[in-house]
Amino acid sequence: MSDADPAPAPIGDVGLTDSAARRIAWVLSQDEYKGRMLRISVSGGGCSGFQYGFTFDDSRNEDDMIIEREGARVLIDDVSLDLLRGSVIDYTEDMIGASFAIKNPQAKTACGCGNSFST
Repeated sequence: MSDADPAPAPIGDVGLTDSAARRIAWVLSQDEYKGRMLRISVSGGGCSGFQYGFTFDDSRNEDDMIIEREGARVLIDDVSLDLLRGSVIDYTEDMIGASFAIKNPQAKTACGCGNSFST
């Protein structure tokens, strides 16, 4: 992970590194994303069974958990939260590119690109 790794997220929670929080806050500060939140979801599909989804949303549903940190606002629905418990969301930049990465302790296997997993 990029910054000093945080302690693993407590069971039932999802952690957000400093790097991820800064990047999400920066994106949400751009005119086209003002007033929105980053939604992270898990759906069936992908090469390993489940796949992560990243979208922007301007409303919060009743079953959404919200993570707020340093100007970042992340939504996770109740069903996805069950598959993300204990995960840490990070943002990394290297010579190849930049991306969000999810370190998910529930993932038994993952595809090479890190966008899908199985439990």
